[in-house]
Amino acid sequence: MLNIGCHLSVSKGFEAMGKQAIELGGNTFQFFTRNPRGGKAKEIDTEDVNKLLVLMKNNNFAKILAHAPYTLNPCSANERTKEFAFEVMRDDLAKMELLPNNMYNFHPGSHVGQGVEKGIELICDLLNKVLTEDMTTTVLLETMAGKGSEIGRTFEELRAIIDGVNLSGKLGVCLDTCHVFDGGYDIKDNLEAVLEEFDRVIGLDRLRALHLNDSKNPLGSHKDRHEKIGEGNIGLEAFERIVTNPLLGKLPCYLETPNELDGYAREIALLKKMAE
Repeated sequence: MLNIGCHLSVSKGFEAMGKQAIELGGNTFQFFTRNPRGGKAKEIDTEDVNKLLVLMKNNNFAKILAHAPYTLNPCSANERTKEFAFEVMRDDLAKMELLPNNMYNFHPGSHVGQGVEKGIELICDLLNKVLTEDMTTTVLLETMAGKGSEIGRTFEELRAIIDGVNLSGKLGVCLDTCHVFDGGYDIKDNLEAVLEEFDRVIGLDRLRALHLNDSKNPLGSHKDRHEKIGEGNIGLEAFERIVTNPLLGKLPCYLETPNELDGYAREIALLKKMAE
């Protein structure tokens, strides 16, 4: 069975997101911990969270994925931006313990002219401050398209972050299909070769989740513009190979395509049919 869902709004509450995921045909979902452009997080209703946990158990949910705001940049040259990244991630990870044993995803950040090596050092500094032995959440580094000074375009950059973190057992990777394709990894025609490279550099045991997105741009464009499944440069045949792959098909998958809810429902049904 394909474990799949889409990005939902937390504004209606946690139980409501769980019910909406089921209505759309899914058994998981992703949500922003706060406004994707930053700001204060909404207070969490523990009763609402507990209702979600019951719903997840009763409906065989896969792990759900919390997503950090896009403005979180631990490798910024700006001190206040780095402080914001620390404050947000520390707060988010504390709240995630109300949803134990799930996942938290973030974009590693942009070094803004400081260089990749310095950027990786700063990302590791943040993770070494916020990760704790007793936390149950797995923190995921997302593969990036490489636009501007983004860190995480190559598997080697993600490996360097993992190697610089003391509690690296708390880390995993979320592979975004649009991002890796735009970053230059040919998952359309050479999926197995890409997975072999991922395994060699990072280790497939670190791969914990997929963002399923087609791409508006060609291989290696470094643009990061998501497209609906089958309507971009990756294409339907490639997504069928992804969801039927023995490893990838078992991972929780989250759609971030440019869709309304009815569009997500169609894509979920399409991908589940492919995986049968």
